[in-house]
Amino acid sequence: MEHAMKRKPFPWHLVVFLAPAVLVYTVFMIYPMVASLTFSLFQDAGNGRQVFVGLGNYVRLLTDPLWRDPFWNAFRNNLIFFAVHMTVQNPVALLLAALLVTRVRGAWIYRTVIFTPAILSAVLIGFAWKLILSPTWGIWLPLLDRLGLGDNEVAVALLGNPSSALLTLSLISVWQNVGIPMMLFLAALIRVPRELVEAAQVDGATGWRVFWNVQFPLILPTVGIVAILTFIGNFNAFDLIYATQGALAGPNFATDILGTFFFRTFFGFQLRPGDPHMGATVAGVMLLIILTGVLLYLYGWQRRVGEVQY
Repeated sequence: MEHAMKRKPFPWHLVVFLAPAVLVYTVFMIYPMVASLTFSLFQDAGNGRQVFVGLGNYVRLLTDPLWRDPFWNAFRNNLIFFAVHMTVQNPVALLLAALLVTRVRGAWIYRTVIFTPAILSAVLIGFAWKLILSPTWGIWLPLLDRLGLGDNEVAVALLGNPSSALLTLSLISVWQNVGIPMMLFLAALIRVPRELVEAAQVDGATGWRVFWNVQFPLILPTVGIVAILTFIGNFNAFDLIYATQGALAGPNFATDILGTFFFRTFFGFQLRPGDPHMGATVAGVMLLIILTGVLLYLYGWQRRVGEVQY
């Protein structure tokens, strides 16, 4: 009895093992985030002085037309950017994973080809597609001529037309990143017990019914993880837009998202100087948006999926 009641020793070895990782994460993640949030509560008063304004910068961002209009434009574009990835990238990735999990000859080649763009630099991707879609010497112009679209201004200048630029960049981003959710879905499908699939096939279920009724319900947790990773990645996006359209996210801010809006706010653009305090405020709003999405995932989707599987 006395032996059973003895308290277990504190796992100091785990503390020693995790301390370096916690220290690095605190220095490079937690501290900058807290410092940025603190910075957003101040305003420059001139002569190197800063005055505490509380939530005044946030109120200014959402009410002052100078900041409000570009902010809501960037937020709306970011929602469209995210919606394209959710409705195009993730379903296509799931379809590719479902096809590759079967015994396809040379499946490793397809996986490599599809995943390769995801490891390339976004600057390289943006520059390459900018050359491909150039309305002057783009290599896809002969294809447009064959399709009878050579005289269509929107088709010829996809990146230069406000009505098509954002969708075009969204699809380029889908092409670049579809390999990541594909690999996650593929790993989840491989873990599905083969006995369940074979039992459904013995009962006469077709390939589609096997996937929809047996495999898909078992990978729902992975579907949720892919969705929340897509959400976080899209509302942190910046590099592809900047590489193709520059800091102004043209034409006429048609491709402006929160990442590029933050960049211009913090560092300035053209003749307008940057405002680091308002830039930190934009970053704080981005953090709030992402945090809201994560909480909805944790207390909505994850709990519901857990109850269904249980």
